[in-house]
Amino acid sequence: MTEQDTTRTIHEFDRAGLNLWCDEERFEVTRERLAEYAAATNDPIDAHRSGDVASPVFAIVPVFDALMSPAVDVVPMEIFGRITHGEQDFHFHRPIRPGDELVSKGRVIGWESKSTGALVYIHLTCHDDVTGELVNEQYLSGFFRGVDAGPKVGEAIPEISPNTDAKQGEPIAEVSAHVDDDQTFRYAPASGDPVPIHLDEDVAKEAGLPGIIAHGLCTMAMAGWGVLSQVADSDVSRVKRFAVRFSKFVFPGDDLSTRIWKVGTTDGVTTYAFETIRDGDVVLSNGVAEIAD
Repeated sequence: MTEQDTTRTIHEFDRAGLNLWCDEERFEVTRERLAEYAAATNDPIDAHRSGDVASPVFAIVPVFDALMSPAVDVVPMEIFGRITHGEQDFHFHRPIRPGDELVSKGRVIGWESKSTGALVYIHLTCHDDVTGELVNEQYLSGFFRGVDAGPKVGEAIPEISPNTDAKQGEPIAEVSAHVDDDQTFRYAPASGDPVPIHLDEDVAKEAGLPGIIAHGLCTMAMAGWGVLSQVADSDVSRVKRFAVRFSKFVFPGDDLSTRIWKVGTTDGVTTYAFETIRDGDVVLSNGVAEIAD
């Protein structure tokens, strides 16, 4: 056992919450909310900015409460505020549009300890409340640095392949984005994510950060419109899967670049690998986009 291992704090996660679906959460989609989210993520795609259709990562907004509830049933409250996003994996059945009445629910499917902390795995579903149609499914991991949750329990989320071989060659496209100084203050209300490390310098520093950090899903949304514009003709209806691993924090003022590689095509769906970098550091890794041809 390493010295880092011995300093970890043991916390018991509640097995009674495993695979327990939370209460359903309802969300009415408006054109204004879609447009607000696009503006808050500097999205240049006209259909998103006008609120005609949701950008891919907007899918986190209707499920946000359903994401938090099951985690509260499992994770000890004394460490809950330390959660950071590990991975996010969207599986799309159709786009979200204004007028949709959506119903979401979530469950914790498992957790495990790593050398640097504990991971909790969450599965979410989002349906059309009128037709019952499945709109999307989401899988994500939450990370608790320095926490030991004991032996592995339940299941992990689906693997997000790093596609290392595909990224040995030159990328087929590269897209730039800038994180504005006020980005977090615009993204928080647009997304419904009020976590104070994105808004309060003192809280962020108390958490061991150098200052306010950008929302990981805002960075993912920026990568999303970048990928969409380059390989899907800016048509969100073609996106079948969009997934990333959050590797490093992003800060207001950062300049980002998303690099894209083609992996291959199967049954009319082309897989692309991507990563987002800042000054040579990879901030989004294991990026995967599956695009219908």
